[in-house]
Amino acid sequence: MKKEREKLRRSLTMKDILALAFGTMIGWGWIMLAGTWVENGGVLGAILAFALGGVMAIFVGLTYAELTPALPLAGGELVFTYRTMGYKASWFTGWMITLAYLGVAAWEGPALANAISFLFNGLLPKLGTLWQVHGSEVTGMFLIIACLGSVIMTVLNYRGAKASAIFQTTATIAMAIGGIAFFVTGTISGDIHNLTPLFTDGKGFVAVLLAVPAMFVGFDVLPQAAEEMNIPLGKIAKVMILAICLAAAWYIMMILGIALSAPSDVIAGFNADSSAVPVASSFAYVLGSPIFGKLMIIAAMCGILTSWNGFIVGASRVIFSMSRAKMLPPIFSKVHPKYGSPVAAILLVGIITFFSPMLGKGALSWFVDAAAFGTVVAYLMVSLSFLLLRKKEPNLKRPFKVAGGKIVGVLAVLVSLFFCTLYLPIYSPTPLSTIEWILVGGWLILGAILYIINHFSENSKASKEEIEYQLFGDEYKIKKTNK
Repeated sequence: MKKEREKLRRSLTMKDILALAFGTMIGWGWIMLAGTWVENGGVLGAILAFALGGVMAIFVGLTYAELTPALPLAGGELVFTYRTMGYKASWFTGWMITLAYLGVAAWEGPALANAISFLFNGLLPKLGTLWQVHGSEVTGMFLIIACLGSVIMTVLNYRGAKASAIFQTTATIAMAIGGIAFFVTGTISGDIHNLTPLFTDGKGFVAVLLAVPAMFVGFDVLPQAAEEMNIPLGKIAKVMILAICLAAAWYIMMILGIALSAPSDVIAGFNADSSAVPVASSFAYVLGSPIFGKLMIIAAMCGILTSWNGFIVGASRVIFSMSRAKMLPPIFSKVHPKYGSPVAAILLVGIITFFSPMLGKGALSWFVDAAAFGTVVAYLMVSLSFLLLRKKEPNLKRPFKVAGGKIVGVLAVLVSLFFCTLYLPIYSPTPLSTIEWILVGGWLILGAILYIINHFSENSKASKEEIEYQLFGDEYKIKKTNK
C-alpha cells in the first residue's frame, strides 16, 4: 500500500517566478565586485567574460528549461538524475546542490551585516568583540544583525511560497531601480575616457571568468519551485532563459556603469579600501554627494534579501524532496497544513543560516567558494541527464523541447566540465584553497554517513516503487516500457 504523498501548494505566478530567478541570481556581489572585474580584466575584457559566461549559462539553462516542465517536481536536479542514472547518482546530485544553496544562504547574514555597517559608515556600536576566526572579528552588532535577518527570512518562508514571492518581487523591483539609476547616471554624467584599460591580460580575464558561475547561480532554483508554479508548463522554460539573459545584461550594465563613473585609478582605490563599496562609492563620486552612495547600498541590500530568500527556497525544496523520496528522515517532508510550506526543511535551513555568522565574515567566503563547486557539479549531472533522458524516454511529454538537443546537451556537458576544472589546481590562477577542499570533502563525508544511516533506517524498507512514487507521483511515474 502506497503511503500518502506530501504535496506543495501551487501559488506562484509568472511574475513570481521571474522575480525568484532574477532576484536570486543578482545578490550583493555585483556592488562589491564590479570594480574588481574592471580592474582585473579591463572594461571590455570583463564584459566579454560575462557575455561568454552568459552564453555558457544559457547552454546549461536550456537543459534545465527542457527538463523542468517535463518533470515539474520539487527537487529539480534530484528528480532529473534519478530518472536517468538511478538512486545513488540522484542522492549525490541532491547533496551537492544542497551544498550550493546552503553555502550561499549562510553567507547572506554576514553580507547583510556588512551592508548595514557600510550604510552607517561604521557608526554603529560594535557591542564588543566576542571572538575572532582567522583574523576576522565577530562583534555583538554583527551577530545581532546577521542572526535577526536569518530569523526574519526563515519566518517569511515558513509562511509559504506566496508570502516569500511577494517579498521577492518587491525587493527585486527596488534593487532594479537602483541598478538602472546607476547605469543611466554613469552613461549621462560619466566620461567615456574612463573606459580604460579595455583589456589587461589572460590571467585577469580568467580571474573574471571564474566569478561567472557564482554570479549566475540562481536560475536553477526554479526547478525546486516547479511543483508550486501555477502557470502553463511551457512558459517555465521561457522565464528561465529570460532570467539568464537579464542577469547577463545586468552585470554588463554594472561593469559599464562603474567604468564610466570614475577613472581606473579611482576605482582601484575603492577596490583597495575595505571601508568602501565600489559601485556605491562610484555612484557618490560621479554625482558628487555621499547620499547617493547610501541609496545605492540600500538598493543592493534588497539584492542580498532576494538572493537569501531564493536560496532558502532552493535548499528547503531539495531537502524536502530527498526526504519525501526516503533519502533523508521523514520529518523534512512534512508540509504545513495552512501555509503549504515544507516547515521542517525550512527550519533546518534557518538554523544553519542563524549559526553560520558565528564563524565570521572571513570564514564564510570558504563556504561560498565550496558552494560554487557544488553548483557546477550539479550542472554537469543535469546536462548528462538531459542527454540520457532524450535517449531513454524519447516519447516523454516535453512542453518545451530544445532544438538541436544533442548538440546543446554536449555543449552543456563541456561547459560544466570546463567550469569544474577552473576550481582544480591544474591551470586555474585561483583554484579552491586547501580549506575549501576540506569543506567539500567534509560535506561529502557527512553525506556518506547520512547515506549509510539512511540505509539502515526505516527508510530502507521502502521499495523502489514507493521511492519512485514519492519522487514522481502518478502523473510523472516511470513507465515500465522506459525502464
